[in-house]
Amino acid sequence: MTMTAQANNPLHGVKLEKIVTDLAEHFGWEELSIRININCFKSDPSVKSSLKFLRKTPWARDKVEALYLETFC
Repeated sequence: MTMTAQANNPLHGVKLEKIVTDLAEHFGWEELSIRININCFKSDPSVKSSLKFLRKTPWARDKVEALYLETFC
């Protein structure tokens, strides 16, 4: 990815932990699991378990990042 592409990326410099934490605080885990149907938000949700899952599951991470952009940007 080029520097220009990063400069136009609203998520550049935003850590995944902040994204998950902000969404969980804004929506709550239950609403988050309704909006994005993934088990890490449904079954014993936590920031730590969500980060572990999202870091190795690109399609789920894309959905979380899209919801973050839609909600906060």
